Amino acid sequence: MYNMVAKQWKEITVEDLKAPSNNALATGPFGSSIGSRFFQDHGFPVIRGSNLSNDALIRFNDHGLVFISEEKAAEFKRSIVRKGDLIFTCWGTINQVGLIDDTAKHLEYVISNKQMKFTPNPNKADSLFLYYLFSSSEVQNKLRNQSIGSSVPGFNLGQLRAMCLKVPPLPEQRAIASTLRDVDVLLVALDHLIAKKRDIKQAAMQELLTGKRRLPGFACSKGYKQTEVGLIPENWEIRSASSILNKGRLGGNYPNQDKETNYPLIKMGNIGRGNIDNEKIEYIIDGVVPNEMDRLRYGDLLFNTRNTLDLVGKVAVWRDELPLAYYNSNLMRLEFKPDEIASTFFANYAFNSTGCISRLREIATGTTSVAAIYTRDLLKIPFPLPPLPEQHAIATVLSDMDSEIAALEARREKTRALKQGMMQELLTGRIRLV
Repeated sequence: MYNMVAKQWKEITVEDLKAPSNNALATGPFGSSIGSRFFQDHGFPVIRGSNLSNDALIRFNDHGLVFISEEKAAEFKRSIVRKGDLIFTCWGTINQVGLIDDTAKHLEYVISNKQMKFTPNPNKADSLFLYYLFSSSEVQNKLRNQSIGSSVPGFNLGQLRAMCLKVPPLPEQRAIASTLRDVDVLLVALDHLIAKKRDIKQAAMQELLTGKRRLPGFACSKGYKQTEVGLIPENWEIRSASSILNKGRLGGNYPNQDKETNYPLIKMGNIGRGNIDNEKIEYIIDGVVPNEMDRLRYGDLLFNTRNTLDLVGKVAVWRDELPLAYYNSNLMRLEFKPDEIASTFFANYAFNSTGCISRLREIATGTTSVAAIYTRDLLKIPFPLPPLPEQHAIATVLSDMDSEIAALEARREKTRALKQGMMQELLTGRIRLV
């Protein structure tokens, strides 16, 4: 099989794959000639690093574009990109690769001074195949390993020209690209479905936690009453945080690092709106034994007391995402009176309701970059609370929605992993399609 691959797949330079037209390989304009002083709200779109990615699912991001005048763009004809062109970041995040495809909102763009363009010869190479090839782990490593410079990594046009790629015949390129594109379509569909489910859950939270929507068996014939947080059902009560909280405990101030040890440490950056992000975990350094009082257990509710002004006050429940994990001193574990709050899962939803988030933002003090919520202010926050049986029912409905979303996210991650494996096999010729 590998001998067959060696015969049919050719090692060829990017220079040999480029289109015969002028400027098929080109850099962006000189920096000062396309600087921010020329940017405007509309006109000819400019591609910058923020419009590219190193995620193979994101071929090009049309959001956050800046524009220059049509007259100014006419000065940069060599740096214009169109459908089928590949774009590379040559300074900074040098492994970013983009492709102008059918989803692009504009017919033409000009690349910035930190990008390069590559127009492939359609008789030799399929643009989408090349995009996947440049996004593969093997070629991504080549890009990073060839970087020049120290503080700001670089990758220049000469290096791109000389770069060798192993490519199959054109029909096989198209077959590989089509197969990987089908997986991308599935991933995008899953992303959209997850976003839709999240929106549905958010709307359900807003209605259920304010009593605008009642679950079967809990409707009250007495109607609604006006309170400091708005209309609530007659059989609901307003409780301050001080009346429902049993106690709160700040975590320990532990020295930590990226290197894995026996003790994962949950920090403020891991706290989302209702969920824990365990992708970027840090660890308590070796030799430090954490206090068992700071160990997380299933159902613990963590409150983010200190962060940026936008992020302070986030609350999330721990669902045993990692074994033997602890939490640090910017987080407070909240415990509730069992005769007031049915479970920490209901409390998690209550704290993440639209009304509560607004009230938490109002009591945050500090600057945009460093803000805090003090316990004395937190204790004054009002909560509209139904009777305990209805709390249980609400938490169950919302937890079921969370489980559905989590299952979709797991399916998406499994599909992503499948695609990565397919890329590795198809782009090296280990698996043949034709």
